[in-house]
Amino acid sequence: QVQLVESGGGLVQAGGSLRLSCVASGNIDSIERMGWYRQAPGIQRELLATITSGGSTNVADSVKGRFTISRHNAGRTVYLQLDSLKSEDTGVYFCNAERISGSYYYTIAWGQGTQVTVSS
Repeated sequence: QVQLVESGGGLVQAGGSLRLSCVASGNIDSIERMGWYRQAPGIQRELLATITSGGSTNVADSVKGRFTISRHNAGRTVYLQLDSLKSEDTGVYFCNAERISGSYYYTIAWGQGTQVTVSS
């Protein structure tokens, strides 16, 4: 089993920055990709960025140029750097861990989420 714990959320003014962390524990060797999602009120959970065990990254067009995903500590910790924050970035940010079957990734764990609130 894999456990994920996010941290780093908070209240920030528009234009500011935050760095979110997601620490994985348990059977981390089973993780082949990790991702960050955002859940805003009344809006479907949105995929923001992913990073594979090989270090390949992908960032959603909606946040490209403002959000950066990276990892540290042999992949045990994944970060999401949020820059130039806007009020519409407000939401709960979740990380997940995935494995791959064929060409499809599937989730094996979710974190509990961390709240980001951007004031205008």
